[in-house]
Amino acid sequence: MRKAKLSHIDDSGKATMVDVSHKADTERIAIAKGRVVMESGTLALIKKGEVAKGDVLSVARLAGIMAAKKTHELIPLCHPLPLTSIAVELQVAEPDAVEITATVKTTGKTGVEMEAMTAVSIAGLTIYDMCKAVDRRMRLEAVRLVRKSGGKSGEIILE
Repeated sequence: MRKAKLSHIDDSGKATMVDVSHKADTERIAIAKGRVVMESGTLALIKKGEVAKGDVLSVARLAGIMAAKKTHELIPLCHPLPLTSIAVELQVAEPDAVEITATVKTTGKTGVEMEAMTAVSIAGLTIYDMCKAVDRRMRLEAVRLVRKSGGKSGEIILE
């Protein structure tokens, strides 16, 4: 079996940013998902708006949007991208979770998978931060890319 070449490693084995200058600009979309699992009582507080730090879902949504815009500052080899749309949706999933979905779009030379997964991760961490005083057992889980489109590889559906 032939080993796949990693795109972020040069011929001498050093980490490098991929040169995308030769690629065509195309519309690129990525959708990522994840969830924060918690005690049912914590979820009830979120639903009622009774968490001491404020409106958990609204703050987490904004945190996810902000994070997507800063992905290139957080992940060393990501390109800065002109994002054209970022949507972060948070859905209460009875009895004990908040489901997070991020959809990120751009028109450019490289995809937005990292931006979508960063949005989900930071939205989840924000939920954790806002609720940790009442629930230390919370966990962020299953952060993953579920769909991407655009570029040479076209549409990929992973869920």
